[in-house]
Amino acid sequence: MSFATGLKTIVVATALNGESEAALGYARKLATHYGARIVLAHGLDPLEYAAVNAVPGRVLNDLSEAARAALDKLTGDLLQAGIHSHSEIRQGTVAQTLVDVARQYEAGLIVIGTEGMEGAGPVVVGAVAEQLVRLSPCPVLAVAADWNAGAFRPVPGGPVLLAMELNEATPAAVATACSLAKIFQRTLLVLHARGPAEAAAFLNPREVTLEEFGIHPGSEFPVHSIVKDGTPADATMEAIAQYHPCILVAGVKRASNTPGPHGTAFALLARSRVPVLCVPPEAAPASVEHEACLPLATT
Repeated sequence: MSFATGLKTIVVATALNGESEAALGYARKLATHYGARIVLAHGLDPLEYAAVNAVPGRVLNDLSEAARAALDKLTGDLLQAGIHSHSEIRQGTVAQTLVDVARQYEAGLIVIGTEGMEGAGPVVVGAVAEQLVRLSPCPVLAVAADWNAGAFRPVPGGPVLLAMELNEATPAAVATACSLAKIFQRTLLVLHARGPAEAAAFLNPREVTLEEFGIHPGSEFPVHSIVKDGTPADATMEAIAQYHPCILVAGVKRASNTPGPHGTAFALLARSRVPVLCVPPEAAPASVEHEACLPLATT
């Protein structure tokens, strides 16, 4: 199930080197507030060896035993915290393993950890995160290892930032962002990136798009609409630096129309220092979208 319809299962990509600690920490917060279970997924990727057929059976067995011991400890810690947990160890590429586990458990979210330092890191994003975002049946949350440190650390009670880019995933992204703002009682910032033509014509994209996607005056949580000039990625990074959100939500298409191998999703994942939640078109049913967002104020 999705955020808007009630998040029930979260799949967390679990590494044994500590890189997934921030991701797991964020998943725990979500699981606690939504009453969801966590499935810890660990993939044994045979491509780390010279040839798949050359992987010694004893090596895989040793890796599996080490992974199982680590996952059992994490599962026990989650259970002590009152979060139902299960673990899966599979052989295969990271992205496909996570997609398979998410489909098996009908997960509403996949959470992955990235290296941090300079955003998610283009190598990691290109190899795993963006591929996963394009393939996943549910939203994908990428959490940098150092997301809670440095100049871009979220302020206490930091807002939910929604990057409003009109595409087939926009309704689902709106519903997801509104659900997060409601559950965590945060302000929802709706960001519109204005291109050169719109800026030259002094067009304000806020009014039409907010009403179109069901963001109306109300009282459950505050909503602020902001407009920044530039590309979606540049405008989003500027908004992050100014408002220090706790999470960035963006609707992601299955295929990018941007020239080159990567699109806006890659740019956001690679550059953002706060967790990035990429929402695909299927994440929320249309009947739920217009019920989620209520209050409206503009800045």
